[in-house]
Amino acid sequence: MSFAESIMAAFYGITLGSWYIFAEAAPYLLLGFGIAGLLHVFVPDDKIMQYLGRSAGKLRSVINASLLGVPLPLCSCGVVPTALSLRKRGATKGATLSFLISTPQTGVDSIAITYALLDPIMTVFRPVATFATAVVAGTAENILNIPKDGRDAPSGKGTPLNVLAMSSATGSCGCSSCGCHENEDVDESGSLVRRIRSGVRYAYIELLGDIGSWLIVGVIVAGIISYLVPADLVGSYLGGGITSMLLALVVGIPLYICATASTPLAAVLILKGMSPGAAFVFLLAGPATNAATITMVLKFLGKRTTAVYLSSIALCAVVCGLILDQIYLRLGIDALSIAGSASEIMPDEVKNIFAVILIPLLLYGMYTKKKCAE
Repeated sequence: MSFAESIMAAFYGITLGSWYIFAEAAPYLLLGFGIAGLLHVFVPDDKIMQYLGRSAGKLRSVINASLLGVPLPLCSCGVVPTALSLRKRGATKGATLSFLISTPQTGVDSIAITYALLDPIMTVFRPVATFATAVVAGTAENILNIPKDGRDAPSGKGTPLNVLAMSSATGSCGCSSCGCHENEDVDESGSLVRRIRSGVRYAYIELLGDIGSWLIVGVIVAGIISYLVPADLVGSYLGGGITSMLLALVVGIPLYICATASTPLAAVLILKGMSPGAAFVFLLAGPATNAATITMVLKFLGKRTTAVYLSSIALCAVVCGLILDQIYLRLGIDALSIAGSASEIMPDEVKNIFAVILIPLLLYGMYTKKKCAE
């Protein structure tokens, strides 16, 4: 194969990998934006401040956000717009981070498939460990990253979310008085249709325009990583022990895989001889992060918050993995007997349809944002 052919093959592989990741994320992204829109029109700002803001306290706001995120079936990409919406509306950085971690790691769908493919131990342990990880990260963020002015308001020089931070309260579109967006304050006494229209515009134009370019960059980076990492790497080198857990952590953090899709893979890896603890590290770290999410967290929440985000997930994943191995060991349960396999929950055709729907929304949101900024 010539150099030109190698380049073309790599380009094709990366493009295919990026599209696969985009298609995998598309249904959950659309759902995530939809939830953000519902929160925007149906959840008053004072409630956000009461339960997730500074008035709730550094610990209680984190616990509330962690509990809220555990049952929601959103992936690590789909949770971003919802989390950033909460942040814009007054949630503390710690609560935002807790929600950003607890939501993609597990959900009602992944809990069900965990019970089907693994066993009751993993089914109970997974949401408990997810909640603990989210609380640790959120508490660490609220304690370590205290703003210089003593306030925890959405901020960040040059950040699009900062420009739109109080749009729901001021009626602005995020670019002074440009008048790009027609939506004004959410009128809680207005008609249901009008409020839904406001939420749809907020979710699928404003928020989508905010993170669109960074989402594209992150998906491409994730596609490059997916192309470069051999398909059999995880199964070949994760035999058990702390080394396997660290390797599972390194592989899981940058790769995109949702909580539901990761469960059959973990079951197969356990069947091949991986310890349940090492498999759990992948189950926790894989859905919680990926290149796209890390890119957006870095841009919109800052370097220090990103450091807390990644270090908390890494530390808690390994500690929980070690604890889980000890639980199986003490109970005398053979992990090989619990693994199974399952087919994809959502057909590829459906994912591709959602991806095709998302593309024009993404482009229009980015165009509207650019036009608004001019």
